[in-house]
Amino acid sequence: MLNKLSAAIARYGMLSGGETVICAVSGGADSMALLWGMYLLREKLGIHVEAAHFNHHLRGEESRRDADFVREFCDFHSIVLHMGQGQVTSGAKGLEAAAREARYDFLNSLDGVIATAHTADDNAETVLMHLIRGTGLRGLGGITPTNGRLIRPMLDITRQEVDAFLAENYIDHVEDSSNGTDAFLRNRIRHRVMPLLQAENPSIGLNLSAMAQRLRQEEALMQELADAVDVHDVAQLRSLPPAMVRRAMERLLKQSGMPEPSASHIAQAQALVWTEKPSAFSVFPGGLTLRRNYDRLEVGQEPVVLEPAELPIDGTLVLEQIGVAVRCRMAEETKNLPNEFTVCPAGRMVVRSRISGDAMRFSGGTKSLKKQFADRKIPAAQRLAIPVVADEQGVLGVCGFGANLDRIHGRPLVCISFEEITPMGIL
Repeated sequence: MLNKLSAAIARYGMLSGGETVICAVSGGADSMALLWGMYLLREKLGIHVEAAHFNHHLRGEESRRDADFVREFCDFHSIVLHMGQGQVTSGAKGLEAAAREARYDFLNSLDGVIATAHTADDNAETVLMHLIRGTGLRGLGGITPTNGRLIRPMLDITRQEVDAFLAENYIDHVEDSSNGTDAFLRNRIRHRVMPLLQAENPSIGLNLSAMAQRLRQEEALMQELADAVDVHDVAQLRSLPPAMVRRAMERLLKQSGMPEPSASHIAQAQALVWTEKPSAFSVFPGGLTLRRNYDRLEVGQEPVVLEPAELPIDGTLVLEQIGVAVRCRMAEETKNLPNEFTVCPAGRMVVRSRISGDAMRFSGGTKSLKKQFADRKIPAAQRLAIPVVADEQGVLGVCGFGANLDRIHGRPLVCISFEEITPMGIL
């Protein structure tokens, strides 16, 4: 077992020498094997070995027994021991997850490299758990050998090898009574599923753990390639294999504020890549919105809608939500520029967003505003924020487009202009 420990530490570059390695010790067989194995290798590896035990207070007197056992063992061998405790209660993800979170919070508070005693059998059980719940390549990769300053040097070691090592070195351990129940999925896999698989292949634990390590390497390569993808470039995304697009969309969602996108959320984002609608959008939990802006994917907010507001003659209407002021004044001569034009209104004028049926005549003929916006490739999310000036007879003109040529002759003639608002006022 010591040879396998040393080989794993070297293969994954877990230690370089000089570190303080804190072994997480529950008192069970696996963790006692880890602690004693690292203790025996301390001079060879050039490390200082300590231990850490967390009392979850979940099993009453048995929990106190475990803590006392670990303390006495460490005292006898002059191993520094860090003790932690907490009253763990079941959270949204269940008691087992809450206990694990509390334990890792304690371990992460310590200074040094943290070593845990996950074995090849633990890794095999984890892979099967992920299969049962539904997973992808990352889940099939099982338990990672390293994660920051956390190392797991026993992933190539089976429980059978652990038992043999403890017997050979006369190292005692305690049994956790909860491991004998089938209350948790892992226990049910350990007690019911693994024996069936081992009957077919006694090396199933090692085989599944080795497979997981290979898949982790392939996942790391795929992720490295996906990290080089421009997650906003629709043309590039469409040229990639689906596996790369999935990873790119997961990265886009995480960058946009979703810490753990589900498979359905990733598929939802992928659909925007393949849709033929150049201005499609999709809403995700937390108010996140992804939009297709023709050949780009963009993160956006809900579209701004300009509710109808009256525009007085010889007055100014301020549209604070888009930072634009609309001026209206009497005019003597015609003008038709994109942001300043003259028109002849018929009664009350309003400024609003485009509505269904809006149309106006341009130099090339009459077109609906919807088609004109699409022809200019204005993203759908931005179209409702473009001010439209209208009266009871229809559109008079549009900001950025100019006047409706059917409405520029006659009296009264008014000049309408659009001006940007700055913190200092109207430009």
